[in-house]
Amino acid sequence: MSDLNVCLLPLEIVWGDKEANFNSLENALKRIHPDTDLVVLPETFSTGFPMAPKDEIRPLAERNSGPTVEYLKVLAHRYNVALAGTFVADTGGSLYNRAFVIEPSGEETFADKRHLFSMAKEHERFSRGYDRLHVRYRGWEIAMVVCYDIRFPAWCRNVSNEYDLLLVVANWPKVRVDAWNKLIPARAIENEAYVCAVDCKGTDPNGFEYDGSSMAVDFKGKDITVRTDDGLLYAKLSKDALERFRTKFPAYLDADRFTIDLHPE
Repeated sequence: MSDLNVCLLPLEIVWGDKEANFNSLENALKRIHPDTDLVVLPETFSTGFPMAPKDEIRPLAERNSGPTVEYLKVLAHRYNVALAGTFVADTGGSLYNRAFVIEPSGEETFADKRHLFSMAKEHERFSRGYDRLHVRYRGWEIAMVVCYDIRFPAWCRNVSNEYDLLLVVANWPKVRVDAWNKLIPARAIENEAYVCAVDCKGTDPNGFEYDGSSMAVDFKGKDITVRTDDGLLYAKLSKDALERFRTKFPAYLDADRFTIDLHPE
């Protein structure tokens, strides 16, 4: 069973400035450890979480074949890593907060954020998604949710160990960061899986601060993050240790069976 080496990048986002955020990402990738397999970016890493009216957000939005995804493909190939995060997407005239995993081979996987943050009127600007992102990468089953999604355990539920690692990417403000720091290990414990969660840094147009609180936790909820002086965070995930624990303590066998209403009123 292979290990997976993950780098968490709590980037400082410049709201609405793609060029600045692309430069920040590439500068960080130049410094990552060469054994890194997967790099996790914050939610809407290239623009910041949009706060403006829909007509003002639309110029930031791109299709899956747009310059942001093409640039990510170049970086994934250049540094031989998979890149995970979200960007503002436009499909059929509707806007989406779209999660992605871009692999070094150019393989791409997308899914749209399910739970839209109504307190910031995200639901008035964006359309919701109906599928949770799932990808198999270097022998690991990986699922991904976006920011507010982490508050909803049914959406994050690991049915029959369908994933080994849950990625969570966010723009989670400092004022509510205590909840964020508690939800991350909770999702790991209840799902018997690793969780790697990345928040951003910076200040949004409404004055909310983001402190980059990010961590990797194991299947027991233990923080396994290795923090470096240059701001890069790392974690080595062991598939063998995960399988041993699931065999020794198979709580998933007693999990409740349920279905999710994908089209609630």
